[in-house]
Formats: sequence, structure tokens, C-alpha cells
Amino acid sequence: MRNRIAPALLGALLASATPFCAGTAFAANGDTVQTPAPILTSPEAKDVWTHARPEVARVTHVSLDLDVDFATYTLAGSATLDVLAAPGASQIVLDVKDLDISSVTDGQGKALAYTVGEKDDEDLGSAMTVELAGAKQLRIAYRTSPKASALQWLPPEMTFGKKKPYLYSQGQAIHNRSWVPTQDSPGIRQTWDATLRVPGDLVAVMSAEKLSGDKGEKLPDGRRAFRFRMDKPVPPYLIAFAVGDLRFKSLGPRSGVWTEAPMLEKAASEFADVEKMITAASNLYGPYRWGRYDMLLLPPAFPYGGMENPMLTFLTPTIVTGDRSNTDVVAHELAHSWSGNLVTNATWSDSWLNEGFTTYFENRIMEALYGKERAAMYADLDWDGMMRDIAEMGEPLGTGMTAPGSRLHGSPGDGQLDYTKGSNFLRMLETQLGRKTWDAYLTSYFDRHAFQPQTTAGFLADLREHVLKGKPELELSLQLDRWAYAAGVPENAVHVKSETLAQVDELLAAFAAGGPASAIDTQGWSTQQWLRFLNGLPREMSEARLGELDKTLGLSTSENAYVQSAWFELAIANRYEPALPAMRAYVSRIGRGLLVYPIYKGLMKQGEWGATIARDFYAEARTTYHPETAAGIGRIVAGE
Repeated sequence: MRNRIAPALLGALLASATPFCAGTAFAANGDTVQTPAPILTSPEAKDVWTHARPEVARVTHVSLDLDVDFATYTLAGSATLDVLAAPGASQIVLDVKDLDISSVTDGQGKALAYTVGEKDDEDLGSAMTVELAGAKQLRIAYRTSPKASALQWLPPEMTFGKKKPYLYSQGQAIHNRSWVPTQDSPGIRQTWDATLRVPGDLVAVMSAEKLSGDKGEKLPDGRRAFRFRMDKPVPPYLIAFAVGDLRFKSLGPRSGVWTEAPMLEKAASEFADVEKMITAASNLYGPYRWGRYDMLLLPPAFPYGGMENPMLTFLTPTIVTGDRSNTDVVAHELAHSWSGNLVTNATWSDSWLNEGFTTYFENRIMEALYGKERAAMYADLDWDGMMRDIAEMGEPLGTGMTAPGSRLHGSPGDGQLDYTKGSNFLRMLETQLGRKTWDAYLTSYFDRHAFQPQTTAGFLADLREHVLKGKPELELSLQLDRWAYAAGVPENAVHVKSETLAQVDELLAAFAAGGPASAIDTQGWSTQQWLRFLNGLPREMSEARLGELDKTLGLSTSENAYVQSAWFELAIANRYEPALPAMRAYVSRIGRGLLVYPIYKGLMKQGEWGATIARDFYAEARTTYHPETAAGIGRIVAGE
């Protein structure tokens, strides 16, 4: 039974405009109570991507009880919500999107009045307002839509095993409201538990502690029930699950990998260093607080490189290249266990607090495991990406976090600058403050704000209080507000340069000067070396020169998804039609947005020639994409 909050604490907790630690507190009578994670009420913490009014009434716990129906592509059952309301509050407002609500009752089964508003925005969904009538618990019976934006139902042919269907969720940024009726904001942290009933020949996994074992509990009707629990308050976008013909292999005392049988050994080999990563990360910035760190390798339709769901990172198979050169993705998702999962952006306008911190932390993990040069390759490529993004957005130096265009943050899912410019901000701080001082501060920062939301203003205030207090000249030299809010990449930005990639640059120069492709020795190249080479080639090349490259280096037939994507960008820029058959197969096979968006964008820049091809590719491949990816590509080919 979950501990309840003492009534005497309600007003102070809900009205607080400053963070307080989640954890154990004591009521006046000495009883132990569970303090929920704070709600930030400062102006910059207001989340425009939720209908909720958490300062009035908020969700503290979600209990899911759902049937997974592959025949109808729906989830059906109930969500029971624990509610913490301010004195006198009569309503609670939730986020829902295309849910079929059949009833709402209180903890004793008494019907409660509710309304579901019009869908005022395709992403935001609808506001669901429930009349509390004193209730501290709500039970919502509902069914999801077959087109729920968080869910992708895969037929057997889209899986590795080709025999059984597959289902997974992807909630970030604001898609979980399409399968969980709750307050879907990163600033409203919630504990949760779940029971999923699935076909008897499939396995369910979730981003939480397993309570029913790897194989679940067999039910009389032949199905299996899987039960899970997350007893730490998390932002609701991190509630995640998958159902499929899954197998597990242990990688260490606190880690392992789930995937389909054909990929199990490959995945286990690729991720063999994960225990070392956990140790390295803990040594850097404090203990790993989530218990286990397992991974789920998904089918190719998964739209991201990885998703940092607590205790069960979701990963794309495109990173499995046999040489472990893309395990920075694993390090990135692991680092989110501190930056993002432990301390979370209060709103998606501050997403750099998740992604910029994590990209910086990821690089430190890679340096600790593989040395400075390996880390330098990743940082150098990030710099290249930052400069390309800024140039594409028409800003010579880029802009700050809150400005339109090449900003560090904005709408959910916008851009890569929150990763690259955000991490460079922190690298500058490390350089200016010294690594020892910076690491000590960052460790204490994660500890002070554990299981809490954060804003840009809150981070800057914390840094000033704990590092810069009484040091006005140092603070002035850091240009914190310019990094955070103003235009431009300040001149104290740090460009880490890789010697390995400098050698690739020499090969690039020789080829650009007319040297033969046969002189380029790619034996043993990592993905990073390939990307430096392909992205550094002139954007205008003759068909003969492109054909020489393709034939000599095997670009169209490469088994590395990163290499193919970069090559296709170059081919599109030159309307190199011999690459189109391989490109068509690629966009129907790969669902990762980072790799397919540039192809569609490149085609659309080539006038009617490219637009016709893009529309043709999309019409053929659309059903293979996650709903979010399909919608994003739809906007690209529509010219939006």
C-alpha cells in the first residue's frame, strides 16, 4: 500500500514556488508520509504543452491495468490515478488524445462527472476535466485508438523473426497521452505500476521493475500477465513498454539485453561494455539510482537512436555495426539516468537541460572507457553538426535558447542544437572552471535536484550560488546569459579537434584535388571516420566521380546505416540516379528519423525531380514508419 500525504502538508507543497526534495517526510503526529516531487511555479516553468493545472490538482501515481489486443490494434482497461489537490480544489485536468473513455469513478466505485474537450491541437490532444467531489483517487476505464501516436503495431514481416507481431510505445515528448490518461508534462513527476495481459506466445517488458518474472504469469485463457512497478517519481513520457517475441541475455550483475532471437548474440556482443559504462558514469557523477540497466533492441522501425526509458533503454538496430563504434548511443542513454531521468527539464522549452547535459556526459563516459582521442572524434563531429545546423537555419553564428530559428529549445522534438550547442556550453564551463571544480559541482547538482524538474533559470541560479558566488569577474568571463538567452555562439566556445579525423581530412583534400578513390584506404574505419569523409566531400560532383566513389567504396551497398544515409544525401545533391534503387529500399527498411529525414529533406530541395521521388518513396514506406516519423516526413513532403 502506498503511503499517503498528510493533509496538513497539502497547502505548502502545492503552493511552493521553489523545489523541494522528493522522499520521506513526517507529519505532525509522527507518521511517515511520502513527499511527491515538486511542481515548479515560476513563470518559466509553465508548460504550454499540457492542459493540466498541477498547482490546483496533480497526479502523483498511475496504476495501469490493460489488455493488449493485436487484432484491433488497441489497449483496453483502466488507469487508476492518485490525486493530490489543493484545499478547495473541485476539478483535476488531464491530457488525453483520441482515447475512448467509458467511465470515471472514485476509489469506492462512485461515478464522477467528467468532460473531454475538443482536440484543439493535433499534438496537444484534449483536456479531460474530472469533477473530484472530494475524491483522492480516480479510476478511468478506456480504450486507445488504433492510430494512437505513441504506439506502433508491427506485423510479423517488419520484425527480425518474421513470425510474430510486435508492439512498442514511444512517449517522448507528448505522445503518452494517447495511451495513458494522465497529466502528460515532464514537470509533473509520477510513480506508477502496470499489469499488461498479452498473447501467450509473446513477452511484455516495461521501463520499470519486473514483478512477475521474465515469462509473466499464465492465465486460464492462454494469455500471459506481466506486472511492473516504478517506485521512483518519473516524468510521464518515460512510461514505456514493448510486446514481442523477445529473448533476454545477461551482460552483467545489473545489466542485460532484450531483443528478438536473430539479433540476440549480435546485440550482446555490441553492448558488452555496458557494465563498464555504468561504473564509469557512477564514478563521474554519483551512484546509479535505478537498480538495473537493461536494454531493448527494437526492430528497424524505431524512430530514434535510443530512448532513455528508466531501467530499460530502447535502442535502434542501426547502431549494431559489429565494431562497437556507435556505442556512444548506449552511453548517451545511460547518461540520461542522471540528466533527464533524475533531473528533468520542467518543460520541453528547456530540453537542452536533458539533451545538452547528456551529450556532454556521454562524451565523458566514452573518454573514461576508450580514451581522449575516441571522445574527441565524437565531440569534433558534434561541432561539425552544430555548424551545419546553424548555417541551414540562416544564422551565421546561431542563436540562443529562447530565440526563434536556431534555438537550443522550443517545440517538442525541435532540432539538434539542444544536444550540440548545449553540450558545448557545458564543455566551456568545464574548460573555464577546471575539470575538478566542474565535476564536483555537477555531482552535487544531480544530488541536490534528484527526482525533480529543472529550468534554465534554475540551473543558472544554482551554478551562481554554488560556484560563482563572490566571483563577479569569473562569472562575467563565462557569459552565462549570452549562452542561455542571447544570439550567437560565444567566442569562448570550445572546439575539440580529433587527430584521427584530421587524417581523414587529408584524404578528403587529396580526393578533392583529383586523386583516385582507390587511394582512400577505409580498412578499419569507424562510423565517425566515414561520416567525416562523406560529409566533407564537395556537394557538387560529376556523375563519373560519384560512380567511382560508389563502386570503389561500396557506398550504396554498405551495411552501415549511417554511411548509407550520408552517401544518399550526397547522391541527392547531385541527382545521381544510380543510387535511387538502394535509396528506395533504405527508406522502407530504416525508420530512424535522424537517418531518413535528411533524405526526404534533400529530395524536396531538388525541385520537382526530387519532390516526385520523395512523394513516391513516402507513399511506399509510410506504413513502415512510427506514427511520429510518418507525420514528420508527411510535413516534409508536403513542403511545410
